[in-house]
Amino acid sequence: MSAVITGFVNVLATIVSIVGVDKWGRRALFLEGGIQMLICQLIVAAFIGVKFGTDGNPGMLPIWYAIVVVLFICIYVSGFAWSWGPLGWLVPSEIFPLEIRSAAQSVTVATNMFFTYVVAQIFVTMLCHLKFGLFIFFAFFVLVMTMFVYFLLPETKAIPIEEMTRVWRTHSFWSKFVSQDDDGIQMHTSKRVDRV
Repeated sequence: MSAVITGFVNVLATIVSIVGVDKWGRRALFLEGGIQMLICQLIVAAFIGVKFGTDGNPGMLPIWYAIVVVLFICIYVSGFAWSWGPLGWLVPSEIFPLEIRSAAQSVTVATNMFFTYVVAQIFVTMLCHLKFGLFIFFAFFVLVMTMFVYFLLPETKAIPIEEMTRVWRTHSFWSKFVSQDDDGIQMHTSKRVDRV
């Protein structure tokens, strides 16, 4: 039942992302989704920690308790489905220059699939060893991801791919690594190699 409920929530929330991504922007959805996911991870960790403890034996689990946990998992899934889920595929396709876009997108997909595989393989083992701490473990990574977006990801809403070089040149952090010439993005390190 919980799988059906979370699957339904996932579909609805993905539709929200499709409708709102060009209206609200990528960064806004990433940040809101990240905060929502972080809070839900910590709440689920607290609920499971209180009831299961470190031995993993909850005794008799009241129905209302299970409903609360499933509710916060649904809120987590909705946050993921309108932010990190679809935008993790959209934004990389928007930020790479046309010259390397296909190769860079291939690396993005391979990396995503690799880590999905790793998490799927180790999740149950980690749950058995970390118990409720597993949710705190993942909450930490959600926090890191959200901070990365806040400080390092430029907004790509309504910016044509051809103009992304301008975005990188004017970004407070990435402008240090991008040359100011008009021929497209060239990393400063490539200039050093050319001189040698």
